[in-house]
Amino acid sequence: MNGVIAGISYRALLGRRRIWLLILLPLVLIGLSLLLRLLGVTDERTTVTLMQTFAIGTMLPLLGLIAGTGVIAPEIDDGTIIHLLAKPISRPVIAQTKFLVAASMLALFAAVPTFIAAYLLVNLESGIAYGFALGSFIGGIAYAAVFMLLGVLTRHAVTIGIIYALVWEGVVGNFVPGARKFSIQQWAQSIADQLSSSAFFTTEIKLSFAIPALLIVTIGAVFWAGQRLRSFSLTGDE
Repeated sequence: MNGVIAGISYRALLGRRRIWLLILLPLVLIGLSLLLRLLGVTDERTTVTLMQTFAIGTMLPLLGLIAGTGVIAPEIDDGTIIHLLAKPISRPVIAQTKFLVAASMLALFAAVPTFIAAYLLVNLESGIAYGFALGSFIGGIAYAAVFMLLGVLTRHAVTIGIIYALVWEGVVGNFVPGARKFSIQQWAQSIADQLSSSAFFTTEIKLSFAIPALLIVTIGAVFWAGQRLRSFSLTGDE
């Protein structure tokens, strides 16, 4: 990890309008939890449903898209990436640093609010808060890698990422049984299920599949992004 690149990436990501989207989605989740608590709806079934459908099913992939593409895609679009590539820094190190920045944003804006939202509803009962927080954290790491790679591969990363997040992850991955094995959010839920003993939460994907899949996707995406950056020339052409 390169500290200078990390600092630049944090300032660029947090200084753009993306920061408001990073804040808004977690606030909506916590707001829904507070509303349900005020209405007296604090049962495990409701909490699990909220965590599955919104925290991991909607918020996590969208935050992954915002953070993952935000750490590098804008620099490629406006050409400032050339100044970074001109420095004597290994391009795989650049990719790894960008990934770590995005992953840390997912930990802060996804995993922590997920824990808080679940805790507001059921405290620490049945390990729901811990389980979904860990699932969000690990799933967020994978999303950060995939969407950062997408930002390196194409200038249409946001558009493609939205289609992926909403169509594949949100629709196909949830309703097509065979496709669930290839969905990051399903892998994240498998992680969450290991810490949760709730009778209202079960997953189809075994942990023995989810963990290798998460590792392969994360490591592969970061490696590919680093290799792809090697092909960028200092004139801005790919």
